Parts: sequence; structure tokens; C-alpha cells
Amino acid sequence: MGAQKRERLEVIYDILKVIKDNNNSIKPTPLLRFSNLSFNSYKEYYSELLAKKFIKEMEDKKGKKFITLTDKGFDYLSEYNVIKNFIRDFDLD
Repeated sequence: MGAQKRERLEVIYDILKVIKDNNNSIKPTPLLRFSNLSFNSYKEYYSELLAKKFIKEMEDKKGKKFITLTDKGFDYLSEYNVIKNFIRDFDLD
């Protein structure tokens, strides 16, 4: 597994963790800011996470969009450390 693949897994983890750490509810602009990605990279990750149902878009009573994790997103966060430890323990990094 190359560094690029691990980086990708890490970026996904970071995005999901930001959402979780904000009471599982964050608006798109702060999420973009916290992700530390270029707008285009962010858009790619965001679209993929939506398509693969790690996150979902919701609307509050005023019609403002916000993002929450799905069960799959929460599962990814808990399994991520298992994956990271596996990579480290087997000297695959």
C-alpha cells in the first residue's frame, strides 16, 4: 500500500472526524476550512463520501444545509485505528 493510498485514508478520516467532533453536524463552508484541502480536492472527497454514503446532507428548519455522518461514517472512524495499527504492526508503511 503506497503512501498515497494511506494519505487518502487519512484525509477521509480527518474529514469524518471534523464532522463527528462538531456534534455530528457541520455546515459545508467550515468543513471545507477545517479539511485543509484545496477546493477541488475537497469537492472530490466530498462527492465520494456522499456517493458512498459515509455522510449525508440535511437541512435545518431555515433550509440551511449541514452535513452529518451516517452509520457507515461512524464505522469508518472506529475501524480506521484498526487499519492504521495493522499497517504499523506489519511494517507496511
